[in-house]
Amino acid sequence: MWLGSAVVLRSTRTRRHRHEADDVTRYDALTELLDERYSCRQFLPKQVSREVLEQLLSAARRTPSWSNTQSWQIIVTEGDATRKFSEALVEHVAAGVPQPDFPFPANYNALHRARRRECGGALYESIGVVKSDTEATTRQFIRNYELFDAPHAAIITTDADLGVYGAVDCGLYLQTFLLAAQSLGLGAIAQAALAAYSPFLHEWFDIPDTRKVVAGISFGYPDETHSINGFRTSRAPLDETVTFVGS
Repeated sequence: MWLGSAVVLRSTRTRRHRHEADDVTRYDALTELLDERYSCRQFLPKQVSREVLEQLLSAARRTPSWSNTQSWQIIVTEGDATRKFSEALVEHVAAGVPQPDFPFPANYNALHRARRRECGGALYESIGVVKSDTEATTRQFIRNYELFDAPHAAIITTDADLGVYGAVDCGLYLQTFLLAAQSLGLGAIAQAALAAYSPFLHEWFDIPDTRKVVAGISFGYPDETHSINGFRTSRAPLDETVTFVGS
């Protein structure tokens, strides 16, 4: 009973504070973050302080989950550990075979293929690469495993017993992480490319078989002068993704 009263009181104070503190609505603040966020593909060498890292992770842990199971576990690299991990990963990818814990899509329908091509085309155009230049496109692909020079990497895993919904919850965590990073002036990119080599990640980070790798994130302070961070992807209009059902 006391806990319930305390929660209600705290909630009331929070609502009152929000109304008095800022003329900008919470919706406006959220959409601003969503509009500003992008997949950062070039970072500055500056390390993120432990204080800011903990702010970021404290915000991300507020993510909702199935029955509050909070299936995620996060491994975060910093300092020289990031460099060692990236160098070993690049070497492994050169000789290894992709083996993700969660299978990647085997096929894409026409709509999804078109969206992927649009995204890839905009990326290559931003750095002056022609898609037919296989040497240049391969080099850009390897940048994934160089973590785009990010000072930090995060690996997100889920409890294998929770199945697909544990992975869904990790996807929610990933989005919260990305938005929290944006709010703190950080750049970040979600990377299934890292999860493609899950056995390597299991061995490198001593991840038990009872957990599955969902995705990686490279993050840090963005290099806003680099052209690759200047392009943005489009979003489908509501009439392509939403069906309203009325009376």
